[in-house]
Amino acid sequence: METSRPLTVGRIDYANVWPIFHYAEERLPTERFRIEKRVPAALNRALKQGEIDITSMSSFAYAEHADRYLLLPDLSVSAKGRVNSILLFLKKPLEDVLTGRIAMTATSATSVNLLKILMKLYYRAEPSYVTMEPSLDDMLAEADAALLIGDTAIHASWANKRKDRGLAVIDLGALWNSWTGYGMTFALVAVRKEVAERDPEAVTDVLRALTASKERSLRDLKPLVDKACAQLGGEPSYWDRYFRELHYNFGSDEQAGLSLYFDYAHQLGLLPHEVRMRFFEDHAALKVKNE
Repeated sequence: METSRPLTVGRIDYANVWPIFHYAEERLPTERFRIEKRVPAALNRALKQGEIDITSMSSFAYAEHADRYLLLPDLSVSAKGRVNSILLFLKKPLEDVLTGRIAMTATSATSVNLLKILMKLYYRAEPSYVTMEPSLDDMLAEADAALLIGDTAIHASWANKRKDRGLAVIDLGALWNSWTGYGMTFALVAVRKEVAERDPEAVTDVLRALTASKERSLRDLKPLVDKACAQLGGEPSYWDRYFRELHYNFGSDEQAGLSLYFDYAHQLGLLPHEVRMRFFEDHAALKVKNE
């Protein structure tokens, strides 16, 4: 790979990651950095294939190839309880869903495997699964329940209330918290190791830009709330609560909850190996620390 080309930074194209990226681009000059917006599954593939250098990515996809990546410290999309955008919609009673069929979104591995963990270990159930494009009506035509994530899940939850469809809705973040006592981390920011080794200064610039964006966004949510209302609809009160109920740090509590998720995934054979999280250090000489 040519060292002269711009560093490519992937951005999950969902509102839940906006605080980390909203102000970052103004600190990352286009001659040195290029931002690409995609859904989580597409970013996961691009990082694995070397098409993207640094990206926000699903936690599960990070775990699958954790030996190849370093995490940018204290950046995540997490929830201590309900997440409001990782939702299971049920058209039948829960007891029927547990022995029935669930349609799963094709856009994020973390939520899909969280659902499988909760079904197997919490409910002691083994429903069948089908993967589909994220359309609630199409999914419920094929299955007893449907898992949606991100902005699609938010719009589906609004439509469910507006049309009085009567679908029961389970927030997987809230269910995980009530079961384990931990919050859940849905996305992280990772860099390919060879990129961090080759150009640690550029990676540091990205880390500082994302961190500054996170801090500025959380000091004043109004610009994000206004943007969400304009682009996605809904009321300011909804989006203010939405952003406040998410958490964007990745401290010891978030790491403990995610480690438990990884352990359960390994226990169930969803991950073939245990996961040790390694972090990029914010200085010129690259160091790796184990958590």
